[in-house]
Amino acid sequence: MERTLVIVKPDGVQRGLIGEIIARFERRGLRIVGMKLMWIDESLAGRHYAIHKGKPFYEPLIRYITSSPVVVMALEGNDAIEIVRRTMGATKPAEAAPGTIRADFGLEIGRNLVHGSDGPETAAFEVPLFFTEDELLSYERDTDRWIFE
Repeated sequence: MERTLVIVKPDGVQRGLIGEIIARFERRGLRIVGMKLMWIDESLAGRHYAIHKGKPFYEPLIRYITSSPVVVMALEGNDAIEIVRRTMGATKPAEAAPGTIRADFGLEIGRNLVHGSDGPETAAFEVPLFFTEDELLSYERDTDRWIFE
């Protein structure tokens, strides 16, 4: 089982798309093992986006991600990172495949609705930024035997 982080960004929250976005991941078969509505402060945003520090879009990105509440989720499943990335679609909504979250609801790269960890190392870094071990649940669903081999 692989674990990854997903953030429904401020535009997704403000546009009332939280339920639709969560449903897409659940319909794929991913298991939610942690979820909360929160306001990301500048300190947490700085740690999360530290890799982008010094780039021209860093300051606007920090202002944006701290501008409104977000929903953060830890999702689990076989190949969860790749499944999340494909469900979200390309970072630039105009290049995202039809049927993905970003293609269906986004127009601009700066308002692309969701964040997802881009690899195992990133997920291992990001999940603990937003969740303590006590906030992550391990459980089996009755439907898991119909999803996972």
